Amino acid sequence: MSAAETWLASFRAQAAGLPGAGLPWLDRVRSQAIERFAAEGWPSGRLEAWRHTSLLFLNNESFAPAPAGGVDDSAIRKAVAALRAAGSGAAARGGDAGASADGGHWLVFVDGRHAPALSQIGSLPVGARIEPLSAALARKADSLESLFGDASQGGSPAALNAALATDGAYVELAAGVALEAPVHLVFVAGPAGSSAQVRNLVRAGANAQATIVEHYIASSADAATLTNAVTRIEADADARITHVKLQQESERAIHLASIDASQARGARFESHSMSFGARLARHDIVTRFGGEGCETLLNGLYHVDGKRHVDHHTRIDHLSPRGTSHEYYRGILDGEARGVFSGRIVVGPGAVRTDAMQRADNLLLSPRAEADARPELEIYADDVKCSHGATVGQIDEASLFYLRTRGIDEAHARNLLTWAFAAEVLARIELAPLRERATQAIRSRLPGGELLETMA
Repeated sequence: MSAAETWLASFRAQAAGLPGAGLPWLDRVRSQAIERFAAEGWPSGRLEAWRHTSLLFLNNESFAPAPAGGVDDSAIRKAVAALRAAGSGAAARGGDAGASADGGHWLVFVDGRHAPALSQIGSLPVGARIEPLSAALARKADSLESLFGDASQGGSPAALNAALATDGAYVELAAGVALEAPVHLVFVAGPAGSSAQVRNLVRAGANAQATIVEHYIASSADAATLTNAVTRIEADADARITHVKLQQESERAIHLASIDASQARGARFESHSMSFGARLARHDIVTRFGGEGCETLLNGLYHVDGKRHVDHHTRIDHLSPRGTSHEYYRGILDGEARGVFSGRIVVGPGAVRTDAMQRADNLLLSPRAEADARPELEIYADDVKCSHGATVGQIDEASLFYLRTRGIDEAHARNLLTWAFAAEVLARIELAPLRERATQAIRSRLPGGELLETMA
């Protein structure tokens, strides 16, 4: 049986029990999506969008949904408590290990299933709703049809997600509603051989504001798992949505994910992608400017070592005048790791007064590490200001010499320069507790990270 046939059989076995099963529009989307995946299979390097990150090797690996209760409950509780304490210093002070630095609204999923006992949504202002997607589909299914998306969107992994998504989060903000504390969506990968298909939907009304944080963690440090996640965001006029993603799954995990955002007039969208785990991680990030004066910031940092591989594939569609987009990605690569950045900014006809900038920079800590950077511009309008650039290099010898003359030994000097390279990306995360969470995550991975604990 081929890999596509295996997933098709999995769909047939699960379809009747998926959230919203029996809804005509959703059943149609799922059927079309699994048919598309069965026809296309995992993408290969022959496809332009996947030329650096073929997934054909997945044809030789087997993943299946884990049975309910397939992960040790105590291990999950410990992992979630540690995550909530990160950035607060609570553990260091001997305080509540489950405390959170930013309070926040927490929705936890284990193996793609909502875990009510671990979730803590808390009080919400009038006009705000945070709930599992399964609950939203049961409550107001027809209003979710356009936001859920269809089988044609994204690559074939996104189609597989549309067919098999077991749950995810639904965040809805009425016009003018602002959430002061972040929404934390936690996805815990299960035992070896398990797969999780999660789909998150975010709808922000005019002038609404929220910060959404997606955490991807492992219940086991060495489990080979598959996570396939899709997040769809709809931002109405003048809404402001900040999205932070911390990917810290097992170093044997496969992590496939896409973020698809649409912005109405004057809306602002920020994406901060921090990728520190998984043997292969692919992040597709797309946003479209559907009205004048939209703004977006795409900001990313990744660290890979050994033979691990990470790929960020982005696209920003400037479809209306006076849009502004800034894009910054930095990678730190060691061992025989490979990092890929492929970003495209498209300035459509009539999108005058566009201001777009794109940067991709990679720091190689090993002569065997490899970085591929492909920043691209497509411009079909006049009166625009657009630029892009990319660098791949090693630690600057002049900077290293300067630190050595100040009495710092070579190893620590290299660690300081590596940290400085990463810190510029972290500084763009405005909310301090979130910035500290990301800081702790990268410090735990960098050479000599334990010596950098006192640095902001």
